[in-house]
Amino acid sequence: PKHEREPRQQSSENEEKPLLLRGAMVESKPVASGVRWPKSNWEIPDQTMTPTSPTDFVVSAEQVQKFEADGFLVVHGLISADEVNQYRQIYDRFLSGQIACDQMRSDLGGHASPNKPGVENVTQIMWPSDFVAGLADRALHRRTVAVARQLLGEDIVFDFDMLIDKAPRTDTPTPWHQDAAYWPNMPDTRAVSGWVALDEATLDNGCMWFVPGSHRKELRSHQAAGKGGGAKVCQATEAEGVAVPLKPGSATFHHGAMLHYSRGNTTDTHRRAHIVNFRPQAMVEYERRCGFDHGRSGNVTDRKVRNMNLQEKT
Repeated sequence: PKHEREPRQQSSENEEKPLLLRGAMVESKPVASGVRWPKSNWEIPDQTMTPTSPTDFVVSAEQVQKFEADGFLVVHGLISADEVNQYRQIYDRFLSGQIACDQMRSDLGGHASPNKPGVENVTQIMWPSDFVAGLADRALHRRTVAVARQLLGEDIVFDFDMLIDKAPRTDTPTPWHQDAAYWPNMPDTRAVSGWVALDEATLDNGCMWFVPGSHRKELRSHQAAGKGGGAKVCQATEAEGVAVPLKPGSATFHHGAMLHYSRGNTTDTHRRAHIVNFRPQAMVEYERRCGFDHGRSGNVTDRKVRNMNLQEKT
């Protein structure tokens, strides 16, 4: 398998679409924090997670250029080993049901046959920051937004977060897709997801794969991956992509139009990831006016290809 490589040159025969990176098509005022409506039902005990320094995480000009060229970026050591352990403790409370979040929990791999009776193929929990008071003010959210603003501009704010876990031996791939295929058409398409590994992410347990440069092309046509789970799929192969293994505490940041996927987990350990998504403040407000809140007020399994013109014509 191929691993992370230097940015590739676009061939002259490949048409590139206009890409909004650090500029904005709409005026929006920089803000200090994202749009959130706290409704937490569980407090972080002082001994479980200690406050962290407000220092921003800085990326280099070369890293920004790499993100603009490839559509994804690897950031090593985003959170410390101690912080990883603190987030794992909270994560496991979600997985065990100690933190009740049934309305936000679903099996993203529900389109596939279950590989382990009574175990979700791919556990997805939307809006974990709604269920743990103060979670969105801690290191992971603060550092991911710091990186996101350096990559896309100072008007970038928090949109939503989620947990995605691949339990041991569930062996269910997350299909190839582009996040933007789930979202409404927006006048400003800047968006980035910070995917933070809480376990070592490997080829065998489901590390991320990306297709470099795919964020500069038209979105591919997406369809439902199957009858359950809500996952969407488009045509792509590993031959197009690069695998990006990560150590715990490291992260990838990928553009909303980036083609990506992950293999199933064939190991004896979990592959836990905490993902935070960001976009311009004006576009978060635009989404909410459209009634779109990434499952916050509805059934998280009721997913549609929101960009209707991307569906196959029949």
